[in-house]
Amino acid sequence: MSQESSRKHWKEQLPPERAYKRRTGGVAPPIEQDRAAKGRNRRNVDLGDGRLARASITLRLYRRTRRIRAYLRWSQDGKTHEKYVCEVGFGSRGQNLTEAWRQAREKGFLAQEELPPESKASSVEVRASMRGNRSKDTGPEMMLRRLLHQRGLRYRVDTRPIAQVRRKADVVFPGDRVAVFVDGCFWHGCPDHHRPATTNADFWREKINGNKARDADTNKMLQAAGWAVIRVWEHEDVRQAAERIEQILRETRA
Repeated sequence: MSQESSRKHWKEQLPPERAYKRRTGGVAPPIEQDRAAKGRNRRNVDLGDGRLARASITLRLYRRTRRIRAYLRWSQDGKTHEKYVCEVGFGSRGQNLTEAWRQAREKGFLAQEELPPESKASSVEVRASMRGNRSKDTGPEMMLRRLLHQRGLRYRVDTRPIAQVRRKADVVFPGDRVAVFVDGCFWHGCPDHHRPATTNADFWREKINGNKARDADTNKMLQAAGWAVIRVWEHEDVRQAAERIEQILRETRA
C-alpha cells in the first residue's frame, strides 16, 4: 500500500498499530534505527564545536487527526532535544522510520560523520560496525536471553561449554548440551551484511577469515563432544531465534 493511499484510508479510521508501534520481541531499538537510517553513522546531528550526537526517530500517533508524525530526538548536555521531521503514512513501522530518516537527511537535519585519521577502518560505516560489536551483552544477545527466560528456559551466560576448552558461548544449556552463539555481522563475516574493507584490505580480510575459521573449528569441536551448536546472526529476528532454540531443546530432551 502506498503512503498516499494509506493516508486516504486513515481519514476514516486510525492507522494500524504496526505502522507506529514497536513489535514485542523485535530487534533491539538501536538496531531498528540503524537499519532504517541505512547505517549507525547516518544518525548524527551536529552539536557544534565538532561534536555529534546519535539521534533516533520517534513515531507518534495523533488520534484526533488520525496522523502519524515523525520526530528527530537526541540528547545534549543531559537534556533531550526534539525536532519535527514529517508526517508518515506507510502501513509498517519500518517503512515509516525509513521515510522519516530519508526526509531528515534531505532537510539537512543530519550531520556527516568523518573518519578519524588514526582509524584503520575503510569507512565510517565499517568503523561504526566495529565499535558497535561488543564481545558480550550486545543488544540482540540481551533481547534473546530475555525471550528465552520468558519461555521458562534457564541457562548460563558467557561460559565455556567444555571447561577444558577455551571457547565461550553466549548462552549455554549445560544439562541439554546446547550452546548458542550470537554472532555480529561484521566480525563474523555475515554473508548478507558484511562488506569487505577497502583500506587495509589484507589485514581485515585475514582478521575476518580467521574469525570464521575459529567459528567453524568451535562448531566441529563441540559437535564432536556431543553438543548441539546454534548460531544466531545479530540481524535475525530474535523471536524466531528463540523459537528455534526452544524447538531444538525440546528435540534434545525428547
